[in-house]
Amino acid sequence: MAFDRLTSSAVLLYDEWLKEADPRVEDWPLMSSPFPQTIIILTYIYFVKTLGPRMMENRKPFDLKRPMIIYNFSIVVFSLYMIYEFLMSGWANGYSYRCDVVDYSSSPQAIRMAWTCWLYYFSKFIEMLDTIFFVLRKKNSQVSFLHVYHHSIMPFTWWFGVKFAPGGLGTFHALLNCCVHVVMYSYYALSAMGPAYQKYLWWKKYMTTIQLVQFVMVTGHISQIFFMQDCAYQCPVFLYVIGLYGLIFLVLFLNFYYHAYTKGKRLPKVLENGLCHQNGVHKKMQ
Repeated sequence: MAFDRLTSSAVLLYDEWLKEADPRVEDWPLMSSPFPQTIIILTYIYFVKTLGPRMMENRKPFDLKRPMIIYNFSIVVFSLYMIYEFLMSGWANGYSYRCDVVDYSSSPQAIRMAWTCWLYYFSKFIEMLDTIFFVLRKKNSQVSFLHVYHHSIMPFTWWFGVKFAPGGLGTFHALLNCCVHVVMYSYYALSAMGPAYQKYLWWKKYMTTIQLVQFVMVTGHISQIFFMQDCAYQCPVFLYVIGLYGLIFLVLFLNFYYHAYTKGKRLPKVLENGLCHQNGVHKKMQ
């Protein structure tokens, strides 16, 4: 009886909570409820941590050179497209880079921004292939907690972003992340093409610096909210989540940079199709 009352209360709270959602995205794929994506994420975690390694235990690693080249270059093209859409729907077309609120209207530009947010959200599921490639190649040491955590938390949190606040200053980190992905997945693609292309990868030593700059910019941009008393951003909780996320990864990458470079403990092959990317992180140094 008590359980039934508790369940009924939870359902009522859930229904009331969803009334605050953006009605424009209700019928978009995966957006009607958080449960389908939760199932996908849990399945992903189960496969990369349990089922996949068990299946590969007595098998030879798959040779995925060609699929990885295609995959990495596809992410580069997709990221370039999202950069263009983020710019045209706000960041190069009206946004001030300060208190940019969410436009919930049905104007073409507002819908375009909301749809770009959904595309970015969906891209996080595509990027789960990073880990699946690791498992199929028997690179299980690279499937670290941080790696899996990042690939799980990003789509989960972005569902709420698209559902309640698809636009405004909370999307700046997505734009930056797409820019970083263009650079990093280009590196991964060229690296996967073999030793003949190593001469084109002279810029790999700057990859960690690019990541650090990204997190500094994300944290600095979001921190403005504490100094703008009249900012009427509709979902401030998302800004705190983004700020905390950027700060955590800034600390993590500073720690890596210190141990890998400053202390002279440069790790071998620190970037080889999957070290670190974010808003993302792949950490092969573990």
